[in-house]
Amino acid sequence: MLNRRLGVSRVLNGVYNGVPPTILPRLRVKNMCGIIGYVGVKSAGPILLDGLRKLEYRGYDSIGMATFEGSGITLKKDAGRIDDVAKREKFGEMTGNAGIGHTRWATHGGVTKENAHPHASCNGDIVVVHNGIIENYSELRTELVERGHSFRSQTDTEVIPHMLEEEMRRGNGAEQAVRNVVKQLHGSFALLVLCSKEPDKIVAARRESPLIIGLGKHGTYAASDATPFLGQTKHVAYLNDNEMAVLTRGGATYFDFNGNPIRKEIAEIAWKAEQADKGEHDFFMIKEILEEPAAMRSALLQDKKAFTEFAQEIASAKKVMIIACGTARHSAIIGKHLLDRLAGKQVEVMIASEFSYFADNLTPETLVVCVSQSGETADVLDGVRKAKAKGCRVLSIVNVVGSTLARLSDRAIYLNCGPEVCVAATKSFINQVTIFYQLAYAMRGAFDEGVTELTKISELMLEAFKRNNERAKQIAERFVKNGNTYYLGRGVNFAMALEGALKMKEISYVHAEGMPAGELKHGTLALIEQGTPVFLLNPTDYTYYDTLSNGLETKARGAVLIGVGNKNNKAYDEFVELPEVPEIFYPLLEAVPLQLIAYYAAVARGRDPDKPRNLAKSVTVK
Repeated sequence: MLNRRLGVSRVLNGVYNGVPPTILPRLRVKNMCGIIGYVGVKSAGPILLDGLRKLEYRGYDSIGMATFEGSGITLKKDAGRIDDVAKREKFGEMTGNAGIGHTRWATHGGVTKENAHPHASCNGDIVVVHNGIIENYSELRTELVERGHSFRSQTDTEVIPHMLEEEMRRGNGAEQAVRNVVKQLHGSFALLVLCSKEPDKIVAARRESPLIIGLGKHGTYAASDATPFLGQTKHVAYLNDNEMAVLTRGGATYFDFNGNPIRKEIAEIAWKAEQADKGEHDFFMIKEILEEPAAMRSALLQDKKAFTEFAQEIASAKKVMIIACGTARHSAIIGKHLLDRLAGKQVEVMIASEFSYFADNLTPETLVVCVSQSGETADVLDGVRKAKAKGCRVLSIVNVVGSTLARLSDRAIYLNCGPEVCVAATKSFINQVTIFYQLAYAMRGAFDEGVTELTKISELMLEAFKRNNERAKQIAERFVKNGNTYYLGRGVNFAMALEGALKMKEISYVHAEGMPAGELKHGTLALIEQGTPVFLLNPTDYTYYDTLSNGLETKARGAVLIGVGNKNNKAYDEFVELPEVPEIFYPLLEAVPLQLIAYYAAVARGRDPDKPRNLAKSVTVK
């Protein structure tokens, strides 16, 4: 057959999978899937489909849903875009009051209908969606096949419904069956289980993959993050590692994997549903760029005492290591410059995926500061756990309140930029950089001065947009057919060169490379030829003349030189003008036109800037 109400205690202000059996045991990978479940008085189908659309930003290549329809469980799934699959599989006909859904992002294995989730037991009475990876999948599958189970996919997930089927044959209910099975699983998982014998409940379980419970007036939700049900409820509970929840239409009960009851604090998310909507804009990216001035001011809404204590812990630490990935790492490089120049504090920045290889020699004297928008980045979390194991204190700069990173950290500062749906980070980058500026001010006892100065800069960001929106479009369209683009900068502008290049390549698929301008002559200059676009991040700061000299080297070899700064130069073929500000603040203004140029390049090339291929917003894969 396939077919405690709220007591709000506080308000929050910020927010396989087809791996071959011979390979799987050697991997420690998490996938970038999204899961959602609902049980309540409404039809689950429309709620699940809407939730899956809101999970698109996490990245996916196939989707599926299962609902209890009265006579049994209906399961529909396929590879492809959500709207295409929903129409083809007639998701709209799924009207049961309980169901689960999944967006799969294949880290290994084929993108096929068979590998899409949900996965079912042999008799079809049990369906499961899963985010994570089961490391002992190969052994479990072999044992299950020997006992007569038939598998339809190459995924690790499919062992779970078969194991649950065996447990329920022994007379266990769904909750106890899940409890017995998760104890046999090695690896990471966020699970949602729907059983035809207990159709009025969903069982959820978590280890190392995010899972959040939503408590609403018309039912109870579970999802990878709050975005899918934000329009239905803002009241949430967070599952920690090795915890379970049983969802019914009246609420949820919580247990550890040994069956001990857990009392959960119910939190309220302050985000508004419309913040995760495009509104009148064609894409989330342009909407979120326009939100940057307001987002930046929200980043400054920090408790002065708590923020200063955070800053002083950095100031007093014997050694500070900042770990991050992608755009967050670029903000950390800017932070390194700011803490040094404004507060006299030298820190080290490491790519999070490399940090673990240096963890053996960590000591409790090292303070680890993590930067992540989602708070679920696998490489960052792996570094946190290794740092904690060595006795290090961990601080975090994160957007999503209640995220795994926030809960693992000894202290957390929130970006307060609201939901960011576009895969490419824009306003979260601005807020990360803003936090580093404010930390530098707070470290020297000038918290209030920092708020004042940064508020002024936020007001100039709109001016930077107005000056450069049309210009950015023209520049993007001029160079849209170029195969290679280079971004050069020195000092703090080197980080902006990295960020500008990342934005260009990740959403427009134009190869772009950012580097310190002084490194140009150590190899990359050989690639410059007639017509090569070179962006020169060159405001009139202490690096101006050296950077200009490097730009002229490229121009002499045929490059088209695009200057980005507050002072034009006859050497520039194109110029992106920034408002005049104290030199230390130019990175915040440089970000705006660089983001716009990348955005318009993507649009001109017919790309979807919100959902670049092969990438995901919440990178829970190592």
